[in-house]
Amino acid sequence: MVKGISRQVIVVPSPDPQLFEQAIFILKDGARDGVSDDAILREARRAIRGGDAPMIRKRRPTGPIWACGGALATGLLWLISTVL
Repeated sequence: MVKGISRQVIVVPSPDPQLFEQAIFILKDGARDGVSDDAILREARRAIRGGDAPMIRKRRPTGPIWACGGALATGLLWLISTVL
């Protein structure tokens, strides 16, 4: 027995049909409250293009920098203690 569930979907054709034919977006419950069809379609197309994707912040190699700084400070302290 199949239990019926009603879901709203948006089907958007692919901008590059060489790999994908279409994209299917399943709307969340209550997502259409106060949102126009055009706005939902624009958001789906923007998601396909990848525009405004969250930028992943590149991490700087801070570990090696701190290690080199610590080694330098240790070396300087050792040098000063042997001279005095």
